Amino acid sequence: MPPPTSTDPWLTARRFGIVIDAGSSGSRLQIYSWKDPSVALANGGDTVRHMLPRVEKGVKAGEDWITKVEPGSSEFFPTSFIHPCLSHNEKGTEYVLTNVPHPGLSTFGDSPEGVAGYLEPLIQHARSRIPPSLEPETPLFLLATAGMRLLSPIQQARVLSAACQYLRSASNFRIEEESKDGPCGLSVQIITGEEEGLFGWIAVNYLMDGFTGRKSEKTTYGFLDMGGASTQIAFEPADSGLRDDDETLVDVRLRLLGGEEVKHRVFVTTWLGYGTNQARERYVTETIRLAEEAQATDSMGGAAIPDPCLPKDLVLLETSPRLDESSHSSAPHKLVGTGSFTQCLQQMAPLLNKNAPCLAEPCLFNGVHVPPINFASSHFIGVSEYWYSSEHVFGLGGAYDFVQYERAASKFCGRDWDGIVEQHELSKQDGRLGGDGEVLQDGQVVKTGVWGDRVELSRLQMQCFKAAWVVNVLHEGIGIPRIVDPGGNSSTRGEQVAEQAEMKGLGRPMFQSLDSVEGTAISWTLGKMVLEASKGVKPLSSHTKPLVDPAQDIPATSQNPPIKLIRPPFFDLDVIEEKLSQHLPPVLTRQSLGFSPIAFLFYVIVFFLLSCMIFRMRRSFCVTFRRIRRSPFKRDLEMTYSTEEGSQAPGTTRHSSPWAVDSLFRSLRRWISSSMSSHPRLTPLITTAPRPHLRHAHSLPSPSSPARTTPTQYQNAYPAFGTSTSSQYHSRSSSPTPMTLGFDDNGSTTSMLSNGISSLSSGAPSVARSRNSSQMNLATLTPRPTPLSRASSMSQIPPDTFGEE
Repeated sequence: MPPPTSTDPWLTARRFGIVIDAGSSGSRLQIYSWKDPSVALANGGDTVRHMLPRVEKGVKAGEDWITKVEPGSSEFFPTSFIHPCLSHNEKGTEYVLTNVPHPGLSTFGDSPEGVAGYLEPLIQHARSRIPPSLEPETPLFLLATAGMRLLSPIQQARVLSAACQYLRSASNFRIEEESKDGPCGLSVQIITGEEEGLFGWIAVNYLMDGFTGRKSEKTTYGFLDMGGASTQIAFEPADSGLRDDDETLVDVRLRLLGGEEVKHRVFVTTWLGYGTNQARERYVTETIRLAEEAQATDSMGGAAIPDPCLPKDLVLLETSPRLDESSHSSAPHKLVGTGSFTQCLQQMAPLLNKNAPCLAEPCLFNGVHVPPINFASSHFIGVSEYWYSSEHVFGLGGAYDFVQYERAASKFCGRDWDGIVEQHELSKQDGRLGGDGEVLQDGQVVKTGVWGDRVELSRLQMQCFKAAWVVNVLHEGIGIPRIVDPGGNSSTRGEQVAEQAEMKGLGRPMFQSLDSVEGTAISWTLGKMVLEASKGVKPLSSHTKPLVDPAQDIPATSQNPPIKLIRPPFFDLDVIEEKLSQHLPPVLTRQSLGFSPIAFLFYVIVFFLLSCMIFRMRRSFCVTFRRIRRSPFKRDLEMTYSTEEGSQAPGTTRHSSPWAVDSLFRSLRRWISSSMSSHPRLTPLITTAPRPHLRHAHSLPSPSSPARTTPTQYQNAYPAFGTSTSSQYHSRSSSPTPMTLGFDDNGSTTSMLSNGISSLSSGAPSVARSRNSSQMNLATLTPRPTPLSRASSMSQIPPDTFGEE
């Protein structure tokens, strides 16, 4: 069906969103749509103000909003994809996949060049359903799940990069720019099982109106999902006893049409290995191990192993890859069904591993922490295997009652296998198939047997085990109470359970298994689109924090985040080498050299840059090293000087270290001086006499002479110093002013300017003397800051330093 035209009223103010669910067994594209939030609010008024945007199918009519490659169809794959059911075509470059389930995106971990052809039919389908003018504002998400999680980080990076490049080039859909989250940001990524659980939780509560109503009356539903490899739980714990800083909870923020933001704190976790397929594998392993220990059987030809989780008289050959290959378990073993549902529950109960250490109380099973669940107010909805095990065979989908479920399961498991096969054939002829393989449309079975007898019989073979596993997880694992009705009810119609619960005053059932609500399938992809549509609502304040995915709201400072995002490295030398090797001569390839030339060149460049950096900073390193090495010697020397100059009275105890403070200030002044060396210095004061031109440094008279130096002797010794009536002077040069340093009678530091400074007082000048016999004349040296005198807090020239006029 072509996309609607611009004159179609249905298209007015409509927004679209696309999600590609890249699973392990195939990829599925779903198109969603919703009215522009501002238009929906204007049309609905107060009746919709406290509601979320209404997310619908992405087509006006029909089922074209979803597309996937149906099992049994023929698709082309690159040469590197080999399968025993493939046949070579005439071209010699492609293989035709016939009558096998469609592989997932993870198939191209080692051949990313095939990703474009894999995604092409999905993108073309989306472009044929969405008007071209709306493509730039239509977000496109490719979210990979279980299959991609099993690949190595390098393989993940290759596939995501190839998918990103193709999606950008094949359409104009809105895709995020490259960021730390990936080459296409959050538009193309691998999501965790916890993220699936959160999106599923949003979808369930959206369909069940869990986000409407007043905040004080809000009641959300818990979400349970079980697949073949794992099972998830997501629920909003009761407010009592919870701390706001609980890092085990994830904030889920949504925005209602009126602009009000609602926030729910949700707990989500995943039990890997606790899906039905993985649980069956562990169960078979343990059953064979116990049988071997009891010497009840050996390899083929020995006594059969009884299995209460198989229908009566069903015989299966099972192998256990989990056991040591040196044991007899590597050979197939014969399992014969006894069809006892009660024994099956008891025999598989240890698989929950409830005795595992619990690091953070409380725990449910396998040592996984889960907050306390108040089942009086918390109600759960289960999807996937919870629905399949209840509805497809027992017809008990919907409200759950343990008594009815156990009765139906016990009856099925106790039946003879030949009778089950016979009824299966009759149901198939009548269009009432019990098991997988039916095609539903508007809740009705319109076609059966599309997957063949093998898949349908596999469902019936495992139905007894899967039903028992669901019961164990619900009651022994999660802890949902069993509601036992001694009076019983022979009916197995699921819709009567809710009525019975209401008659008993139990309110809503604690658990329901659902597949859709009012014709809308429950899917985590729906939850993702509800969140995306909510982001388009205008907030009440411009300072409101933007809406993001729940996993993006986890603080980066969290020590143990509840969700550990999957972010493969996108700087891959192998990927770069693959691209560049096509342009290199054969002698420079990895095969010829025996090593990667790209990696070698990369490390050479890194070493060169580091060497240049160290060479440019060598002087700083040397100065720092010398200061660190000489600092103890320097402190000892200054302490000796201060003692010799009498700065400390003999026999007194020194409680402070002025030399350390002086050294600190001196270093600080030196650093400031060096940082300002490029700026002009302040002009010092000079006398009116012309600046003398000193060529040599003159030694002061020996301080050993008892007589003080007279002004006449001073002027004869230093003719450059003349008399002047002026007490100030100005320098004609910006060069440093020479000075002579010494110590006065009191041990204070004095300075004598040698550029003709006149006397600043009327007293007779005198040359500063020092108790130290060693005295330096620094007339030709650049002045440096001197420590402050202890006799005075200001730097000044003593009155007895120079002669009087």
